[in-house]
Amino acid sequence: MAKQKYEIGMVGLGVMGRNLVLNIADHGYSVSGYDKDLAKVQELQTEAGSRLINAAQSMEDFISVLSTPRIVMLLVPAGKVVDTVIHELIPLLESGDLIIDAGNSHFKDTDVRAKALAEKGILYMGVGVSGGEDGARHGLSMMPGGPKEAYERVRPILEAAAAHVQGEPCVTYLGPGSAGHYVKMVHNGIEYGLMQVIAESYNLMKRGLGLSDEALSDIYSRWNAAELNAYLIEITAHIFRKVDQ
Repeated sequence: MAKQKYEIGMVGLGVMGRNLVLNIADHGYSVSGYDKDLAKVQELQTEAGSRLINAAQSMEDFISVLSTPRIVMLLVPAGKVVDTVIHELIPLLESGDLIIDAGNSHFKDTDVRAKALAEKGILYMGVGVSGGEDGARHGLSMMPGGPKEAYERVRPILEAAAAHVQGEPCVTYLGPGSAGHYVKMVHNGIEYGLMQVIAESYNLMKRGLGLSDEALSDIYSRWNAAELNAYLIEITAHIFRKVDQ
């Protein structure tokens, strides 16, 4: 009897990786997941239920069940960890396989990795993701860059796992090389600027005007219902209603 082959693999089963695996599987795709922390592997196995999810306990087992050419997504911390995982993957991959870095890697690092892997015939994409834990589970905004043929290979999976607005997926091809991670960097800069403005408005109203948490929640809720409608304003309104245990 033929062994089940999985359409995409995920290295990194933290909050983001595990929830994205479940998201992808909920849309009908088979996923193999791996993490060096076996407790996280077991957690995925427990949550998988009847979904087509393989929770691998070794990198070799993880790769062996992927259909070829392989698609391997990484959701691990940016920096040296990405290089370490790629180093472990290379001996197990073949020409034509695809690695997708969905972490917050610096775009210049993405260019260096893509060039080195291209020399081995391995495709490489940098994909920015936004939406946090809830987005990973129910629909992310994604910013893919890299070879166009690589994007087309993984496009149906990314579109399925993305958030949808008015029927359109929140993902589109942004360009070659590190375009995806560059756009994510710009996205983060804008987001952090907005967070700073929200923090300063809180400081003025809390310390300057002495408003209660309930009053602050009401104000941010009104702002979110008007021209300042935005996800960050929405969650700011909610956080002031949450009682610490």
